[in-house]
Amino acid sequence: MINWSEESFHPIVNLPDEYKILDLTKGNWESKGSDFSIGKYDELRPNMYTTQLFKNIRNVHVGVDIGGPIGTPCMAFMDGKIHNFGYNPKAGDYGNVVITEHKIGGKKFWALYGHLDSKSIRGKIQGHFFEKGEILGHFGSEEENGGWDPHLHFQLSLVEPETHDLPGVVSKEERKSALEKYPDPRLVLGPIY
Repeated sequence: MINWSEESFHPIVNLPDEYKILDLTKGNWESKGSDFSIGKYDELRPNMYTTQLFKNIRNVHVGVDIGGPIGTPCMAFMDGKIHNFGYNPKAGDYGNVVITEHKIGGKKFWALYGHLDSKSIRGKIQGHFFEKGEILGHFGSEEENGGWDPHLHFQLSLVEPETHDLPGVVSKEERKSALEKYPDPRLVLGPIY
């Protein structure tokens, strides 16, 4: 097991003092009244994932969504290296993604930053080391982030990704196994909700 309390983490997004906590169990992203918002981990979101990618079967969210303006910077929560990056073009997918690799107490884990703009993956090199607080990317527009309102999907993984992709939404049948592989991002983000 990773002892998350061994580290102090940098914010991945500079959130204002007030932001909206979304209830996506109703299936729609409604963040009016706030520039920033949070979508929860381990939330059942029926009728939200309707593209062919999800087939309305995968609807348990295993990351945290941080909504905000296009171009919002996304920073490294701790020192690490670039594990993988790329573009997932399907409707409803991540669009541009950066996956980072980290160690705590000698134990490796990975983090996915999804729905980024295309500039976020330009010039990236696998194995490149970065420091805590370094900007890794920026929120992308709907045209480049899989068709979603601008936001960051942030996800932790205890399983090494084979590519620049991880399932950010799983079926109810996969939920228990997925929560073991993809721990609560608030271990890094802190008590944001």
